[in-house]
This record gives sequence, structure tokens and C-alpha cells, in this order.
Amino acid sequence: MAGRLAGKAAVVTGAGSVGPGWGNGRATAVLFARQGASVAVVDRDPAAAAETARLIEGEGGRCLVLEADVTDAASVAAMAQRSLSALGRIDVVQHNVGGSITGGPVEMSVEDFRAQLDLNLTSAFLVAKAVLPAMEGQGAGVITYVGSIGGMRHLGHDHVGYSASKAGLVQFARQLAVRYGPRGIRVNTIIPGMIDTPLLEHRVSKQKGRADLATLRTEAQRRVPLGRRGEAWDVAHAALFLASEEAKYITGTEILVDGGLMAKSA
Repeated sequence: MAGRLAGKAAVVTGAGSVGPGWGNGRATAVLFARQGASVAVVDRDPAAAAETARLIEGEGGRCLVLEADVTDAASVAAMAQRSLSALGRIDVVQHNVGGSITGGPVEMSVEDFRAQLDLNLTSAFLVAKAVLPAMEGQGAGVITYVGSIGGMRHLGHDHVGYSASKAGLVQFARQLAVRYGPRGIRVNTIIPGMIDTPLLEHRVSKQKGRADLATLRTEAQRRVPLGRRGEAWDVAHAALFLASEEAKYITGTEILVDGGLMAKSA
């Protein structure tokens, strides 16, 4: 179906990409635009956001590029205000920001642990704080967060800050769903599994204690019931569903996009 977000104004954070290709945020921003939304393309890297905007505009979509640091309250507030001014309203927010640092509590520094909480969880709080007043005024809105299977299970490598913050994100979203449901605002979390995006090559494969890129790309054949890694479009289509009227009775829950990995016992 075309036009599932026709007339809607969407904000997608983390809408650039750490390298060439399709990251979750970029795919989501482009898909939202294809479905009729006007999209605020938000990223801390303006060049990456501009590339996403080029793709949207090349297909005849409408968007604007906004640079923001989602761990900074003033930056997030300014981003939300500029989105509201340019688009007239904020109907959908897709918060697609996150990152991991490997290590347990002994070897990880306190500073790194706090930085993980800020990036993966406090950023969600700041975005909600900035956009909820506009959504309340409209009497409607959708906020979707992007979590991780790392927040649900130990996956064979330690990243306590990332796991704790992504687990907290799920309960944060549930809290918002209960509080703001009576105001017409839906809040959910997408839980991606092993997704093959530029992040895999440019960051994950370079982390201490993680496998090399070739191993990361083949391990899904053994671990995932569907026998392969997902792609950014799998996450983007879940985001589209949750943002659309088809999900109008869905809030306070999580959608796994993991090829069945969390259903396995090992």
C-alpha cells in the first residue's frame, strides 16, 4: 500500500549512516518519505544526513536536514523546535540512535559506562521531553525507539553499558505508553537482531573482543533460525508499520526483528 504516512510529519534521529549503504535510520527515513511523510533527517554528522536527504529528494520526497547531538538537551530541544517550525507538526518520531562499547564492569571505565547510558537511554528521554508537548497538543503521535537483542540476552560478548541501557529503553518506552496513551500517543520499541548495516563493518567488527567482519557476516547462518542476517529495510518496514494506522491499537510493546534468534535457547 502506498501513502501510509501521507500528510504526516516525521522525525528520524540517526538518519545518516556511518558508511556507504543503508543503515537502519537512513532506510527508515527514505521509506517514510516514500510513504508520503515529510521527514526531518536528524544526525550528528551533517554530511551523512545530507546524503539521506539527497536520496529522499531524488525520489521527489520532502525533507529537511538537522544536525543534533541527542545526548545534549539544548541540541535536542532546538532540533524539535526547528522540526515543528518547518513541518508544522510532529506526528512520528523514530529514535534510531545507539552504540556499544565492549567490556564488563571491571575493565570498563565509569566514564564509558555513563556515556553508554547517555547515548542509548538518556537520549531517548531527551527526545521524548522535547516532542511530547507538541504531540499532546495535537492529541496524537507515535514514538518508536530502536532497542537491541543485546538488551535482552547475553550474546557471547560483554557490553554491560550497552545491554543495561538498551534493556532500560524497553521499560522507558512502556512507561511512556501508559502515561500518554490516554492522550492519543503510542510508544513502542523495535528490537533488531543481527542486522547487516554499515555499522557492522565500520564499528562493530573493530571492537575489542568482537569477531572480524567475515565471521560476523556468516555467524547468522548458524545462530539465526532463518539462517541469515537481516537488513536495514527489515527494521524500516517494522518502523513503518508501527507509525501507520495499521498499528493504531499497538502501544507499550516490542517487536522483534531478529529472524527468530531470541526464540532459541542457545
